[in-house]
Amino acid sequence: MDKSTSRARPIPPGVSIRNGPVGDAMDIDSTPNGTSKRKSRNSIAQSVNYRDQSDSDDAAPMAKRQKARHNKEELDSDDEPIAMKKNGRLPPSIKDTGDSSDDDQPLGTRIAQKKASIEKSAAKEAKSIRANSKKPTPKKAIKEDSDDEPLAKPKKRQSNGVSSAKKTNGIKKDPDSDSDAPIAKKAKKTAPAKPTVKGKAPAAKKGVKVEKDESKENSEEDEKEEEYRWWDAPKKEDDTVKWNTLEHNGVLFPPAYEPLPKNVKLHYNGAPVELHVEAEEVATFFGSMLHSTQNVENPVFVKNFFNDFKDVVKKTGGAKDQNGNKVEIKDFSKLDFTHIFEHYKALSDAKKARSSAEKKAEKAEKDKFEAPFTFCKWDGRKEKVGNFRVEPPGLFRGRGEHPKTGTVKKRVMPEQVTINIGKEAKVPAPPPGHKWKAVQHDNKATWLAMWQENVNGNYKYVMLAANSTVKGQADFKKFEKARELKRHIDRIREDYTKELKSEVMADRQRATAMYLIDKFALRAGNEKDTDNEAETVGCCSLKFEHVTLREPNTVIFDFLGKDSIRFYNEFSVDRQVFKNLKMFKKPPKEDGDDIFDRLNTTQLNKHLSSYMPGLTAKVFRTYNASYTMSKLLQELKVTNATVAEKIKLYNDCNRKVAILCNHKRTVGAGHEAQMEKLTDRIKGLKYQKWRTKMMMIDVDPTQKKKKGAKFFELDPELDEEWIKGHQAFLVEELKTKITKKFEKDNEKLEAEGQSPHPAKELQERLHAVKELEAKFKKENKTKKVEAEGKGPTVEKFAAAIDKLDERVRTLELQSADREGNKEVALGTSKINYIDPRLTVVFSAKFDVPIDKFFSKTLRDKFNWAIQSVGDDSTWEF
Repeated sequence: MDKSTSRARPIPPGVSIRNGPVGDAMDIDSTPNGTSKRKSRNSIAQSVNYRDQSDSDDAAPMAKRQKARHNKEELDSDDEPIAMKKNGRLPPSIKDTGDSSDDDQPLGTRIAQKKASIEKSAAKEAKSIRANSKKPTPKKAIKEDSDDEPLAKPKKRQSNGVSSAKKTNGIKKDPDSDSDAPIAKKAKKTAPAKPTVKGKAPAAKKGVKVEKDESKENSEEDEKEEEYRWWDAPKKEDDTVKWNTLEHNGVLFPPAYEPLPKNVKLHYNGAPVELHVEAEEVATFFGSMLHSTQNVENPVFVKNFFNDFKDVVKKTGGAKDQNGNKVEIKDFSKLDFTHIFEHYKALSDAKKARSSAEKKAEKAEKDKFEAPFTFCKWDGRKEKVGNFRVEPPGLFRGRGEHPKTGTVKKRVMPEQVTINIGKEAKVPAPPPGHKWKAVQHDNKATWLAMWQENVNGNYKYVMLAANSTVKGQADFKKFEKARELKRHIDRIREDYTKELKSEVMADRQRATAMYLIDKFALRAGNEKDTDNEAETVGCCSLKFEHVTLREPNTVIFDFLGKDSIRFYNEFSVDRQVFKNLKMFKKPPKEDGDDIFDRLNTTQLNKHLSSYMPGLTAKVFRTYNASYTMSKLLQELKVTNATVAEKIKLYNDCNRKVAILCNHKRTVGAGHEAQMEKLTDRIKGLKYQKWRTKMMMIDVDPTQKKKKGAKFFELDPELDEEWIKGHQAFLVEELKTKITKKFEKDNEKLEAEGQSPHPAKELQERLHAVKELEAKFKKENKTKKVEAEGKGPTVEKFAAAIDKLDERVRTLELQSADREGNKEVALGTSKINYIDPRLTVVFSAKFDVPIDKFFSKTLRDKFNWAIQSVGDDSTWEF
C-alpha cells in the first residue's frame, strides 16, 4: 500500500496489512504468575529534545513548520496551517462517521458506535454528579479535587506538552472513591451482617441466590473464624503500610527429577543415546509433550528448544552411543522422542486408571504435605496464600507469537529466592544443604517470596490468594477509581477534543493518543527491549508500520499487543484524528519510527493526574468496560424470560465489552467436538420427546386425531442413520453406568471389610442392557413405542414433553452462547474490568443465582461485592 494511503485501495475487513491474513485469535484468559516492569522509552530521550532549539523547527508552532515543508497545492484541508483554522468543534458522533449498513462494518466499529451513544449519557451524568454533589470535600484534597474549581480547565503548557502546574501533578493523596465512607454504607445503610465461616460460600441474601450447596469444594481444614469485613472497616490513614506482622512457611519446591528407566532412551539417527541426567531431563520436557502439536510443530518453539538442548548437552559432556562413542547432535529432524513420550503416556494412563480410593488417599497425603504452605498469618489473621509452589522446570510456552517460546525454563533454586517476612517471625528453613538468597522485612510489599526466572528476566512473586483481604481491597480500589472517573470524563473528553487541533505537536499527539485509548480501549504501551522481549506495543509505542490509513476516516491497526496477542482492527475515527495520524506518518518517517514521537506513557499519565489524583491510562480501560456494561444491562428488557435466557442476555452484554477491549482467545482444539456433542445432546432430547409423544398414542390412540398428525412427526434432523447410532450410544451408556455402579459398590464393600459382589451379579444387572437393545430393535421395526413408567397417562406424558421442550431451549441457548464466545474471552473482562457489583445487581434484580455467573473461586474473590451490595438492586456503577 502506498505510504500516503490517500489513494490506496480499500482493504477488506479481516485482511492483514502487515502480518498476512488474520488467523485464529490467541488465548489470554490466564495471567502470568509474576509481573515485570517494562523498560523506559530510552529512544525518546536520545532522539527527541523537548526544549527550545535554535537549529530545529520542532519547537515552533506547527503552522510555521508546515509552510516551510509543503507546497500549498500539496495540502488538503487536513494540512492547512492550524492557526488559520477555526477553533475546535466537538467531533461528530462515531455513528455519523460509519457506514449506514451494520453488515458492512467491522465488528469493532459497530461496538464503538454503540459506545458513542453511551458516551453522551456519560457526559450528562458527569455534569449531574458535580451539580448535585453535596458531600464535603476532605481538607487534604480541597485544592486537588474541589467541585468548585474546574479540574479540566486548560492550562498554559511548556513546549514538551506537559502541564507546568505543579499543584495538580505528582499528587501524593490517592483517594479510593468520592467518599471516605465504606461502600456498604454509601450504597445502603444496613445492619452488620452475621459473621460467616471463612472458606464457605457467602451467606445468601435476598435477591442474591446461590443455587446449590458446593460445600464439597470447600477444604475441610479451613478453621471456623469470624470473617474480616474490611469493606465495613474504617480506612487506614496510611495505606502504604500493608501489614504489621507477617508469618509464613516459605515456598514449596517441585520434586527432583526422576531419571528415565534404562530401556527408555532418546534416539538420534535411529540409535539410542546416553545423556547426562541434566540433558536427559531437558529431552523429557519436549518428549512428554508430543501430543501438543501447536507447540512441537511450531518452528520457533522447535528452534529455541533445540538451541538450548544442544547447549545443555555440550555443557554436560555430550551424548554417547551404547559403545561409549561420542555422538554429535546437529540435526533436529534426526531426534526421535517417541520412546520418551510413550513412557510418560503410560505413566499418565496408569495414574488415571487408579481406583477412587487410591486417588482420595493420594490427594489426602498431598494436601497434608502442602498444608503448612497454604496459609499465612497476616496481622494475626489467617489468610490463604495463592501460588506458594515454585514453578517446575520445563519449556516456556508464552502467549501469542512469543519469540522465546520453546526456551528452557531452568529449575529455580533456593539461592535465587528472596523471602519477605515479619521481623519477629521465624524465618522458614530452606531445603537441606541450601540457603535463601535474602530475607527482608518490607511491610510495604504484599509479596511473601520472590525470584527471577531465566527466560524473560521477569520477577515471580508469591502473593496472597484472590479471596484474600489484600487482593479484595486492591480490586475495590481499582473499581472505585474507575467510578471516580465518571465525575471528570466529560471535561477530559472536551479537553482532548480541543487539543486535537493544538499548535503544539506534543499536545496534539497526546490528545490523539487519549482519543484512541478512550474510544477503542487501546493499552497505553511502553517501549521494550525488542532484542530480548516480544515486540509488543500499545498506543504510545505504535510504529509507522502498525497504522494504515484509508480515506476518508478509516484507521487499520495491526500489531502485537499484550502477551503477543495480535491486535487487528479497523475503526472509523473522527476526521481530525485521521488528519493527525496522517500528519504523524508523513515523511521522512518510515517503518520502525514511532507514530507518537513526542509522547510516552509517563508523560501521558502525568497529564491525566492533573484531572484526578491517581488517574492513569489504565483506569480508562476499567471505566469504559464497567460503564459500558452498566448501560448495556440497564437497557435490557427482561420479561417472562427463563434463567437460561437471562444468562444469555448477560453474556451478550459481556461479549460486547470483551470485543471492545480486544479480549480474544484461540478457538480451542476441542471446540468443534464440544459443539458436536452439544448438538447430539439436543437431538437426543428431541428423539426422547418424539418417543414420549408416541407413548402418548400408545396410551390413547385418539390423541393423534386430537392433536393432529404433525404433532407426532419426527424432527427432520433425526434421520434413520442418526437414530440407530444414538440408540447404540444409549445402550453403551447404560452398560457403562451399570458396570461403574457395580465396581463402586464393590469398592465400598471392600472398604467396609465385606466380601465383594460376585461377577455373576454383574451379568444379571447387565440383562437390562439386552432388554433396551431389544426394545429399540422392535421400535425401529414397528414404528411404535410402548408406554413406560408406573401408571402412564396422557397428562404425565404432556408434562414430560413440556420439560423436554424447556431443556431443548436451554441447550440451544447454550449452543448459541458457546459459538458466539469461541474467539472471545468473556472471563478476562468479567473478572478484571467489569465491576463485580454490576453482576451482583443483575443477579438480584432478575432473580438469577449468582453462581450462574461466578464460580466458587470467584464468589470468594468477590465476596466483598456480594456482601456490600447484597439485595440492593438499585446500586449503579
